[in-house]
Amino acid sequence: MPLQAAEFFAELCLPFPDHAVVGNTYFATPAPGAPLRLRIDFTRTIHADTYGGLRIAVVHPDRGEIDAVALGFVEHGTFHRRDEAIDIRPNTKQYGTFDTYHRPGRPPWDGAVTTGLRDAIKQYAAVWFPGTWTESAPSRAPGRTATPTPAPPAPHNGSRAR
Repeated sequence: MPLQAAEFFAELCLPFPDHAVVGNTYFATPAPGAPLRLRIDFTRTIHADTYGGLRIAVVHPDRGEIDAVALGFVEHGTFHRRDEAIDIRPNTKQYGTFDTYHRPGRPPWDGAVTTGLRDAIKQYAAVWFPGTWTESAPSRAPGRTATPTPAPPAPHNGSRAR
């Protein structure tokens, strides 16, 4: 199954009009006419097709990568609600991650709350591209996945309620 990176980056509602998603990578020119570019990739885990966060880098066309930072999904609470709702425990493969496999009609990152990631990207962009972050993002609900995480099933205790 594909990662659907373009849809994930669209949910982040990043405000850079000059951008493109190529494969699984987001590229932007936050300051028009400036040589520096912003690149955002998914960070992989030790498990195949499983992602644990984002890696943001500032890239110069001649000098290459100038700076980079990793933003873990766990540290930014991206899957906290989902993991708690369906009882995914820390130190397991699924905790704070997503993989390319998913239910039909749902994105692989179903249940993600991207507000923490978006805030961290905003902070990072403010250092390297001051004044370029505008709040005129697309009209989606900022920082939230469009489909809510379903409630976990009620525990079965063997007795029937009357």
